[in-house]
Amino acid sequence: MYPVASILFLDIETVPQYSSYNEQPEEWKTLWGLKAQYLIRNKEEETVETIYPRAGIYAEFGKIVCISCGFIQGAGTDKKIILKSFAGDEEKKLLYEFSEMLKKWSADGSKFLCAHNGKEFDFPYLCRRMVINQIAIPSILNMSGKKPWEVNHLDTMDLWKFGDFKNYTSLNLLAHSLGIQTPKDDIDGSMVWEVYWKEKNLPRIVTYCQKDVVTVAQIFLRMNGEPLIREENIEIKP
Repeated sequence: MYPVASILFLDIETVPQYSSYNEQPEEWKTLWGLKAQYLIRNKEEETVETIYPRAGIYAEFGKIVCISCGFIQGAGTDKKIILKSFAGDEEKKLLYEFSEMLKKWSADGSKFLCAHNGKEFDFPYLCRRMVINQIAIPSILNMSGKKPWEVNHLDTMDLWKFGDFKNYTSLNLLAHSLGIQTPKDDIDGSMVWEVYWKEKNLPRIVTYCQKDVVTVAQIFLRMNGEPLIREENIEIKP
């Protein structure tokens, strides 16, 4: 059992770097065209332009617009989760602020990070975008040179696999399976690019991201036989 108070639960939201395929510089259009060759499933309906919204899930073509994280305090039915988000159009700024917070919080070397599918998406995406933005990767996030048991990364999807390497379970499905209120009551991941680039509604994305963080934390608690956090015990820091 991991000490819950030593875990930072997190989630990121990403979008394509440009509002549409045609807004990209020519060199990026060429590079996306090469990438898209491997992504197009239906040759008759899909083109490099129509699948460009998917660019956000690839660190080379996307950017992070929100990082939400949560800390659990207290114990039993009285515990609460404190949420903090780093969001904005300036990716380098939000990554730097998140990085500085992470360095201070994890300085004693006894902390853990937890996300759903974090080992395949959130953690490597954060590292790649930090390198691109020339920001030093905090030690707790960086796997380079570490032995497997030295990496303090937890993943609720990985925990749910119970050793099954081929199984993928979405956050929404796992929450429903465990009787936890689903966070997908407004938008889902496939809609984030549109909410950002067309609606220009970043606060809506932040709210969605924070709900995911709470759900990840609730799943972790349920899987470890602990009481869930009551709704009135969810606190959001500015």
